[in-house]
Amino acid sequence: MFEIKFDKPAHIYFIGIGGISMSGLAHILEDKGFKISGSDSKESEMTKTLEQMGIKVFYGQKSENLDACGPIDAVVYTAAVHPDNPEFVAAKAKNIPMMTRAELLGQIMKEYDLPVAISGTHGKTTTTSMISKILLTADMDPTLSIGGVFKDINGNIRVGQSQFFVTEACEYTNSFLSFFPKIAVVLDIDADHLDFFKDLDDIRNSFKKFCQLLPEDGTLVINGDIENLSEITAGLKCNIITYGSKNSFDYYPTDISYDEYANGSFTINRKSGNSTKVSLSVPGEHNIYNAIAAAAVADLMGADDNAIVTALHDFTGTNRRFEHKGIVDGVTIVDDYAHHPTEITATLTAAKNYPHKTLWCVFQPHTYTRTKALMNEFAKALSIADKVVLADIYAARETDHLGISSRTLQQEIQKLGHECYYFPSFEEIEKFLLQNCTMDDLLITMGAGDVVKIGESLLGK
Repeated sequence: MFEIKFDKPAHIYFIGIGGISMSGLAHILEDKGFKISGSDSKESEMTKTLEQMGIKVFYGQKSENLDACGPIDAVVYTAAVHPDNPEFVAAKAKNIPMMTRAELLGQIMKEYDLPVAISGTHGKTTTTSMISKILLTADMDPTLSIGGVFKDINGNIRVGQSQFFVTEACEYTNSFLSFFPKIAVVLDIDADHLDFFKDLDDIRNSFKKFCQLLPEDGTLVINGDIENLSEITAGLKCNIITYGSKNSFDYYPTDISYDEYANGSFTINRKSGNSTKVSLSVPGEHNIYNAIAAAAVADLMGADDNAIVTALHDFTGTNRRFEHKGIVDGVTIVDDYAHHPTEITATLTAAKNYPHKTLWCVFQPHTYTRTKALMNEFAKALSIADKVVLADIYAARETDHLGISSRTLQQEIQKLGHECYYFPSFEEIEKFLLQNCTMDDLLITMGAGDVVKIGESLLGK
């Protein structure tokens, strides 16, 4: 595999350079003196930003693009690029070294003294952002790679000059197995991405392999409440720090309370005997545990208590994580990325404690495989809301060959005796909401697709 060396800048070509992660990696390498070029299917805000940095971006993926930008040392491609992609085929024919996005990220991690990788089926973006906020507050000048837009840096990438590198580590397609962390976080392990993994055991095995990547002088920060934890940690030679709900863990909370917006206040207790009182500005119990994981990592990286307390209090979330979008006709509109039953449960439970008369959830299921595999769990989780409105399934990378639809999910929710509506278009959903939501209601648009457009359209009207 081609090796990335910051002291030997090379010409790297990105197939799919406009993606949130790919554009970020291109930014990091460009800042380190590398020559960067690439292509994407269409222009976007990401590609415009890259072009403003002087990076050559081709629109439309053609084999001749590789000839038009001079000698190329390596080609990076995303999981969405298939072997019949013209640029992929051309790079193979030219014998240009090739690597996946995850392999490139792993190579970049090796260039830092303290690379940190945050994994877990839920909470990665929030926890990565919390850690980032603490390090920035402590003036530790980290390089950051986040899976969502982090308001403090007005994007998902920050290039620092220190030896601290913080990134999300996604389990999908086992991409995180290409990483080289010194500190690794496992927030939770749940059944997800069942279009790739066979079952929960397969997912657990993948996380176990991720933990095994840590060197002997590395540290694993892991949620002690994960079922059969010893199966994941058995045989590890690195340092292990546990956090969670029990006082037998290395980090655990006490004195938990919530304000009128469901934001938690609590004491972080450490095995060392030190404790820290923290008040959050993001709602829900799940964010208390995300914050504790962030604090544990911050301790390992040398951040002081004042930075931890200040940063966690000032952290107001990332885009699409219980994001307050606005108020229209007395109805508060919030948007959330939750697309798995566990995430939905956490978000709607938090919302129950948020000021409202009626809690509406407009949910857009994400992928057919996930919807079918977790149908009963989705129905139960969504029933936490007072009223549910379903949009069509967002196919993402899939085609419909499973014979299910949002009507199937509607029927499951109605079997639980719960009020649930389905409309095939956003326009019909908006019309229904305008007619039925009333003063002091809370409306959450939810899902990993484009359901956010519904709330934004309502606010525009």
